[in-house]
Amino acid sequence: MKLALSAASDAELADLARAGRQEAYRELLDRHREAVFRLVRATTNNPDEALDITQEAFVAAFAALNRYDRDRPFAAWIKRIALNKCRDWARRRAVRSFFTRAAPLEEALAASDTAAPADVQAADRAELAKVTAAIAKLPARLREVLLIRTIDGLNQVETAELLGISEKTVETRLYRARAKLREMLGV
Repeated sequence: MKLALSAASDAELADLARAGRQEAYRELLDRHREAVFRLVRATTNNPDEALDITQEAFVAAFAALNRYDRDRPFAAWIKRIALNKCRDWARRRAVRSFFTRAAPLEEALAASDTAAPADVQAADRAELAKVTAAIAKLPARLREVLLIRTIDGLNQVETAELLGISEKTVETRLYRARAKLREMLGV
């Protein structure tokens, strides 16, 4: 049975899952979990939260499987759901941040300073942190395109489909994201 499912297309697996075959859900999860996690981790820059958000994305996708259009790639559909979950997380984080700053100064300082000292980090880690921080400062629409194209390795057409925008918009946002990064990093 496992061999038959591994040979099935995503659309066929979605049909089987809708029909109640639990193994089909597992196969879809196994096929797409790593790619979704990489996208979420790159988007949130928080590996612990990325695990939770990835799980939320799959739970939401499987709950909405009846709305999946089998003529479109499942990978794009699940990644769009994951990006929406990342946006929700960012909004919740912004609200929590507001209330954290409203706390007494002693509590806010204790809660916010969890980074390792700079002298402990190696030079390449410091550079990576600098680039990661710069990417995090990009507007969400630029950051998403940059991460999907570079981290996830999708081409322009796939990125446009995933985000529901035109290919030209992908090209423009990618150009602007790279230009803004060069400016922030002084390259």
